[in-house]
Amino acid sequence: QVQLVESGGGLVQAGGSLRLSCAGSGRAFSSYDMSWYRQGPGKEREIVATIRWAGGSIYYADSVKGRFTISRDNTKNTVHLQMNSLKPEDTAIYYCNGRLPGGSIDYWGQGTQVTVSS
Repeated sequence: QVQLVESGGGLVQAGGSLRLSCAGSGRAFSSYDMSWYRQGPGKEREIVATIRWAGGSIYYADSVKGRFTISRDNTKNTVHLQMNSLKPEDTAIYYCNGRLPGGSIDYWGQGTQVTVSS
């Protein structure tokens, strides 16, 4: 299994940027597909971006395309989410997620709060 710890959240004005990081520990971090999810106030958790274990395939939700960039460094067991042009509707708790390809078990971090003021 893998343990995940997020960092980098905070308060930012609309139009600003934040970079979230997720540090993984445990065996075979590089084997996991890694994703960022978010849950806004009164909303369900939704997927933001996914990067496959080898980094070759990336998915973005339509709401963040062109503004957010997901990346990973398997040598450092980290995955990042660069968030630019932030909007108030991006306000949410952001969670790091790991899942083995074809697996059914999700591993989650504790979440990091992102607040975007207008």
